[in-house]
Amino acid sequence: MPENHSIARIALCASLAILATACGVASTIRASRSGASPKSEHQVGFPADLYARSIPADNPQTPAKIALGQALFVEQRLSADNLQHCEGCHNYALGFTDQKRTSVGIDSQTGRRNAPTILNAMFNTSQFWDGRAATLEEQAKSPILNPIEMGMKSPDEVVAKIKAMPRYREAFERVFGREVNFDDIARALASYERTQISFDSPFDHYMAGERTAISASAQRGWKIFNGNGRCITCHSWTRERPLFTDGRFHNVGVSAGAALAHKATAMRADSDDSTQLDRLATDSGMSDLGRYLVTRKPADIGAFRTPDLRNLLVTQPYFHDGSAATLWDVVAHFNRGGVRNPYLDPAIVPLDLSKADEDDLVAFLATLNSPEYGDATKLEYERQFRLSRGVASER
Repeated sequence: MPENHSIARIALCASLAILATACGVASTIRASRSGASPKSEHQVGFPADLYARSIPADNPQTPAKIALGQALFVEQRLSADNLQHCEGCHNYALGFTDQKRTSVGIDSQTGRRNAPTILNAMFNTSQFWDGRAATLEEQAKSPILNPIEMGMKSPDEVVAKIKAMPRYREAFERVFGREVNFDDIARALASYERTQISFDSPFDHYMAGERTAISASAQRGWKIFNGNGRCITCHSWTRERPLFTDGRFHNVGVSAGAALAHKATAMRADSDDSTQLDRLATDSGMSDLGRYLVTRKPADIGAFRTPDLRNLLVTQPYFHDGSAATLWDVVAHFNRGGVRNPYLDPAIVPLDLSKADEDDLVAFLATLNSPEYGDATKLEYERQFRLSRGVASER
């Protein structure tokens, strides 16, 4: 047999083997309850090169691993009360958020942070609002062990619960070739989350040459975004990295309380706090210190990660604390120059935009939603528009 035919046959056999393994895992753990199937990479605006570079060498994507991760994403037995699961705060139908100001976990405990979407989270240079996790694998572990989120006491306790279920024991052996362990639970969850990519928006089609893909108002908003609105300063966009974020941390005048400096001083004085970073971020009065919790640098007081702007009309409310109910509230906040405080980023200054400019900016932001959320986007835009005009919402 010619060499190229042999290579093709080997590749085909390998592909069939992977498919069989994935099907085996799916049948073992049954279909996930989540409607969030892995997304196609064939989307207008999808950064294929960036995606390939963003897959870690020590956790390559495989269909079987993704299927396992999808099952774990909705597995309630990863929580202490067998009721919480990842999808509780990251619901597919709600843009992989919970659309609450701050999230609610085990025993109805309320945290201090707004749940960020996992859509395109694989492209983040760090995870969480304060960047305290470097990778999706690291991030996946924290909510499981957080006492106010999923409430498990230790990695060993998590492993024991999952290992007690034969279908998971079999699935982990098939996927990883070894028994259940906490690191592989995180690897499977991260692999699934990396399939939740979201592009193909009206804006992506507009930039691909479809000049009528967005309205005249949205086109004006795009110019303001790049000009007098100064949005592009932090929410950077290029064809190679079309993510609308610089991946950095800024105090934008949301976390601006007079007690910030006092809290920072208390952090430096209490050495024990450094061992409780996750708890400090989600369940303490120190939460509004933001990136400072991680770096202990004064310049990072009240600074939070620049969020991706895609799918904003299904991931409301906004900011790290969910304090902005509408996109008009967000735009007005930046138009005012935020709330002044000693740690405010120098880029945050009053903008002197007109009401028409604000409307155009929101019209542009509304074009960043993916087609799967099209109907929800229209309804939410109308709701927020009514609120911006002082008309009570029907929701």
